[in-house]
Amino acid sequence: MRIGHGYDVHRLIKGRKLILGGVNIPHEKGLLGHSDADVLVHAVMDSILGALGFGDIGGLFPDTDDSFAGIDSLILLSKVYELMKEKGFEIGNIDSTIVAQKPKLAPYIPEMRKKIADVLRTDHDNVNVKATTEEELGLTGRQEGIRAYSVALLKKKQ
Repeated sequence: MRIGHGYDVHRLIKGRKLILGGVNIPHEKGLLGHSDADVLVHAVMDSILGALGFGDIGGLFPDTDDSFAGIDSLILLSKVYELMKEKGFEIGNIDSTIVAQKPKLAPYIPEMRKKIADVLRTDHDNVNVKATTEEELGLTGRQEGIRAYSVALLKKKQ
């Protein structure tokens, strides 16, 4: 078994869609980034890459590469899945947390879990997503950005 930790943060701005866990969430602001800036999926990818010892998503999908401009992060996650599969691993489980003051994310979490689990070809029960606020403290509390954390447990395929 191997464990990896992932983290990502992006700034909230007007004029962008808010995509979290592959789900388009109605909100007056979205996340700024080279891709769709899905902090949850980015954190999940980094946790898997960390468990594999493959660095981070910036190394695999650099923001200097125009082919990744505006790309759906679930597509990038599928590429990470293929690397994981090539190395002979599968998902044991993923545990992740989104930190955002607004909007309320609870209604969207089941769909986020499903989308991530489907891409990783694992049971939906193996992917956990939680959401919390920072009680109006820091950059997330001031609604300047959203951050996400993820831990992945990978297991060698039998």
